[in-house]
Amino acid sequence: MLPDRLTLSWPGEGPLTRLPAAWRNALLQLAVAWMGLILLTAREWGEMLHQWWDIDTYNHILLVPIIVAWLVALRKDVLGRLTPTAWWPGIACVALALFLWFAGRVTEINLFAQAGAVAALQGAVLALLGPRVGAALLLPLGYMAFLVPFGDEIIPSLQTITAKIAIALTHLSGVPATIDGIYIDTAAGLFVVAEACSGVKFLIAMVALGALVCFTAFASWTRRAIFLLACVVVPILANGVRAWGTIYIAQSQGVEFAAGFDHIFYGWIFFAVVVVLLLGAAWRYFEREPDEAGLSLEQIESNSLLAILDRNLANPVALLAALAAILAFFMIGAIYAPPFLL
Repeated sequence: MLPDRLTLSWPGEGPLTRLPAAWRNALLQLAVAWMGLILLTAREWGEMLHQWWDIDTYNHILLVPIIVAWLVALRKDVLGRLTPTAWWPGIACVALALFLWFAGRVTEINLFAQAGAVAALQGAVLALLGPRVGAALLLPLGYMAFLVPFGDEIIPSLQTITAKIAIALTHLSGVPATIDGIYIDTAAGLFVVAEACSGVKFLIAMVALGALVCFTAFASWTRRAIFLLACVVVPILANGVRAWGTIYIAQSQGVEFAAGFDHIFYGWIFFAVVVVLLLGAAWRYFEREPDEAGLSLEQIESNSLLAILDRNLANPVALLAALAAILAFFMIGAIYAPPFLL
């Protein structure tokens, strides 16, 4: 007969040794599962790390693991009063995530493969800690989605929008100009809204910040929706103003001066001011402190849906064995399945 609980030892004294045995065992099991999942999806994690570190559009993602850890730390009191439990449906979540990863790898769609790699870690938390702990960690688990680099897909659209805003403001400011797609022709020279000028970097960083503020500072869904919408609209409009400002300055100071001014002032100071103004405008409407975010212990314990989900608790040894079998299945598939280009 399999034991009811898989017990792993932890040598010496440390933070884990001061945890209740149930939490200590569950966290060690989760660490083992995460290591297996990261090894399986190592190529995707390597690609993501490269994008976070070397591509300035995604540099902000380097802060996401720190933010996730902070969000988990905010829930420590609630977590300390819950008991982690292995949960069979969590294995299904891991399997679905790995299917997405596998589909992304064989079709060479990096966004799908990387999203699947992250989702597999989220599913493992549900599988090894259970639905009630998952409910307590809903915000940090959800915020892990921002580990996936995304945004390249909307660059062409952002270039077009920026060009249209810039030409409209250029005409309003009395500067003669013509537009052809993303090219704006003026007396001072021809300007192009390049990919680096599309504003995608600032937009996706603002969406990540906006999501964090929405769920830590607001309780009303209406206010969350309004603030998140502002985090999308304001950066796009601000980038159009930035492009217009560069064109306008170039008319009197020359293209080289305008390009340098754009890089120094608009590239850093301008958008920092936009962030401060946006947060400042929303500050008076904040409804709670960050440590109040998430479901309370009472809400988790009294939730009828969680009570139903609790009926599917698992033997942790059997669950880890099932997880190992799933990892082996997808590993074999990744080795032998040829790439398929759509």
